[in-house]
Amino acid sequence: MNTTSTTQQLNQRLFSIDILRGFVMVIMILDHVRETFFLHYQMSDPMDITSTDTILIICRFLAHICAPTFIFLTGLSAYLYMQKVQSKKETSWFLFTRGLFLIFLELTFVNFAWTFEFPMEKLYLQVIWAIGFSMIFLSVLIYLPKKILFILAIIIIFGHNLLDSVHFEKDSIFYIPWAVLHERTWIEFSQDFKVRTSYPILPWIGVISLGFIAGEWFNKNINFQTRKNYLLKTTLILLSSFIVIRFINVYGDTPYINYASISNTILSFFNITKYPPSLLFILLTLGICTFLLMLFEKYQNLKSISWLKNFGAAPMFFYLLHLYFLKFLYLSAVAIYGLNQGLYFGFSHTWQMPLLSILFAFILYFPTKWYANLKQKRRDIKWLKYL
Repeated sequence: MNTTSTTQQLNQRLFSIDILRGFVMVIMILDHVRETFFLHYQMSDPMDITSTDTILIICRFLAHICAPTFIFLTGLSAYLYMQKVQSKKETSWFLFTRGLFLIFLELTFVNFAWTFEFPMEKLYLQVIWAIGFSMIFLSVLIYLPKKILFILAIIIIFGHNLLDSVHFEKDSIFYIPWAVLHERTWIEFSQDFKVRTSYPILPWIGVISLGFIAGEWFNKNINFQTRKNYLLKTTLILLSSFIVIRFINVYGDTPYINYASISNTILSFFNITKYPPSLLFILLTLGICTFLLMLFEKYQNLKSISWLKNFGAAPMFFYLLHLYFLKFLYLSAVAIYGLNQGLYFGFSHTWQMPLLSILFAFILYFPTKWYANLKQKRRDIKWLKYL
């Protein structure tokens, strides 16, 4: 294979990854619009099928694929970065430093974007925190033999629900480490300051490790057909495992309920736990992720989906931009209309959420595309790659 065709294949592979990342970022907009303009309607995890509006259920189901895809692709991209620089040491250092950078962003700019309060009395450790910590762990795990890393990832993903019954009292020295690793709870440092471990990191370490291992399928020596077979087999294994384990209904998540209504029973079957992500949550969402990755590579040249790569090429820039723009819209609505839903301003109808999300994505497409092009043109500015 000549150099030109190899370069073309590499660019195409990166396009499919960016398209998938961009796709889930657009879905993320919908979920964050819900969390901003429908905050007066609180949703449990897993959801209450019998009392939740159908559109809200669909929005939440769609949003489930976002975090697993982000973290899986982070691992995959880490492998590609290692292939590019040809240095495990340099890759490890980049993962470590970028992980610290993401944690810093979560504790500062991201949390402030959600609350607009300073000083902040509450911190929420969410997806950026989870990605950052997962990268730090991966910076060490990449030194393991791939077979050992794969076994470790499988043990974490399939076994972490065995730890659900493990709890520590607040005065225990294990309380904070366990809250960070596996229990969604509040850590109270004082009367005026507490932290919510919204995204316990243990399961995500398994997901990012699987992504790193899958990166080998995107090696320049692997053609599309071979990669397609890998992704298709992985999709079938993940989704069939989800169906079998879910039907058994004794492990991997809260048992589903057989309702009198068939539609409610089906919804309950797919009603899975995100905080922390259960085994069944990971199997289903990663199964969808690998299927979409295969699909987007096949159709990546279609104009109807290729535009998504501009979102995926500048993920952190877009993430911060969309949070602050969303907060600006919310505060503007409060200033104009007041708090029409008790303590919140909120939409009266669920159909307004997807409408705003589409408009939102259209507006932010242009600055995100500009930044993605800037990253490509100015590779000499090293800090740009951190966003």
